[in-house]
Amino acid sequence: MAKALTPLVLLLFSIISVQNLGSVHAQQKTWCVAKPSSDQGTLTANIEFACSQVDCSILQKGCPCFVPDNLINHASVAMNMYYQSKGRNHWNCYFGSSGLVVMTDPSYGSCIYE
Repeated sequence: MAKALTPLVLLLFSIISVQNLGSVHAQQKTWCVAKPSSDQGTLTANIEFACSQVDCSILQKGCPCFVPDNLINHASVAMNMYYQSKGRNHWNCYFGSSGLVVMTDPSYGSCIYE
């Protein structure tokens, strides 16, 4: 009987371990940024889409995330705001395969990625 229980015990231990890893990963803060290889048309479309869903006023001239004034920066900020507002699900950073989920905070200067 002990031999029959061994696989069951190992299975239960594996399930508990995986569940615990999942909860640890769920607590890890993540951000969404534009892939550096994204073309200008894709970045522009990502900004337009994300900013139609979230308030992108932080990207306006004179605001904390305006500088550097380039598409990859503005797309990354807008994509991240959308990603965060939707619950940080990996599919909310897909953007036609032009989004990248990162675990390092991309904030810089006074531009804080939430």
